[in-house]
Amino acid sequence: MKWFFFIFLGLYGFALLLFLIGTFGWFGQEKDPLSVVFLMPLGLPWNVLAARVGISGFASAALSPAINAAIIYWFWKK
Repeated sequence: MKWFFFIFLGLYGFALLLFLIGTFGWFGQEKDPLSVVFLMPLGLPWNVLAARVGISGFASAALSPAINAAIIYWFWKK
């Protein structure tokens, strides 16, 4: 479970970096609204639940995978 947690954190960090680069146009990249596509699957099902409640945008996309990371961490320590 420890390896799964660290692999998930690595993927989350990489997807979050791609999201920020594409959203804000850092490093000379064009702004791309589809940059969130790598972050969405890591946050399932929480980003779907947030969209149904009415929470959308940066907070929903960026923080939903953090909930899954916390759950994986909890399973690892238990």
